[in-house]
Amino acid sequence: MFVRSLQDVEVSDHFVEWGSGTSHRLLTERDRMGFSVCHTVVRAETVSLLQYRNHLEACYCIGGSGEVEDMHGNVFPIRKGVIYVLDKHDRHFLRGGRNEDLVLVSIFNPPLKGTERHVLCGESASSY
Repeated sequence: MFVRSLQDVEVSDHFVEWGSGTSHRLLTERDRMGFSVCHTVVRAETVSLLQYRNHLEACYCIGGSGEVEDMHGNVFPIRKGVIYVLDKHDRHFLRGGRNEDLVLVSIFNPPLKGTERHVLCGESASSY
């Protein structure tokens, strides 16, 4: 058993500025649990084109608001108590709220190494 806090992660290389916010990589590959758990903040007013080609991801909103949009133009509002699941390596837009950050618990399978960062420039979706 072990215990790890956001503050523990902030003084390690597993606190990541990912381009449109921050990610505390609380549980990573080195922990040998078979999945990752991250505390993810998506800054207000940001838009990120993402696609996880090597991971499946589920995101549960614990605060704030935002939205996720699939590549067919379907927009799904995200607020506290809502989960969205990228079960097919879905390419998507992730947006922070208009006046507030979106705060998520993000689960990745297989687990992240913990230091991955997005590249959010150009027309291609950023991926790990």
